[in-house]
Amino acid sequence: MTSLRYQRLYVNIDHVATVRQARRSREPDPVAAALLCERAGADGITAHLREDRRHVQDEDIHRLAAAVSTVLNLECALTDEMLALAETLRPPQVTLVPERREEVTTEGGLDVVGHEGAVRSAVARLKRGGVRTSLFIDPDPAAVRVALAVGADAIELHTGRYAHAPSDPATLRALRDAAQLGASLGLAVHAGHGLSVDNVRPVAAIPEIEELNIGHAIIGRAIFVGLDAAVREVRSAMDEARAAHRY
Repeated sequence: MTSLRYQRLYVNIDHVATVRQARRSREPDPVAAALLCERAGADGITAHLREDRRHVQDEDIHRLAAAVSTVLNLECALTDEMLALAETLRPPQVTLVPERREEVTTEGGLDVVGHEGAVRSAVARLKRGGVRTSLFIDPDPAAVRVALAVGADAIELHTGRYAHAPSDPATLRALRDAAQLGASLGLAVHAGHGLSVDNVRPVAAIPEIEELNIGHAIIGRAIFVGLDAAVREVRSAMDEARAAHRY
């Protein structure tokens, strides 16, 4: 019996920028936060450049690309503007996500089934630039299969339904089934949205999920314990979950 292989933690620093934008000032600096997260054990940094620029700004992305020493995962919508930026910047990873101007936060996965052609074209553009591409999708078998068909390297399973109802076994089962399917097809499997130190363990224990993206809960917790401690708490919870489940 061996322990589950190491699971990566990518910290989303969007909401450091949210606090800064409340005053349109320079503090707190999301780049400084990213470097602190790396020192605390983050394996990568995620940042979402939204079309409405409500938190992360273009300058932040360019500064992050220069400063991050682990992996920068750029989240962006499937638009010509964002794809052109990704082609120019060439971050190690781009995760294509859905986006609506009126939403408070991302409400679900990208509709890859209904927009297969556009997703295929976007993935091809990014891959020509040498960018690893992930698709943020609901834990749905049809979406997983389309992700493979369009040439994505990875999928990120939307964990929002699980986060809202962690005691409902169906929400965790959907994640397990989608993760198993994705891995069986040769896709790298990531997950994220609404995860925290309180609910992350069952998701972290799914062996096929190799990367978790967590942001809001870490930044919120940092108000009370500091960013270094907040990252370490989640890292510890993930590691404990992997160690407790063996295969």
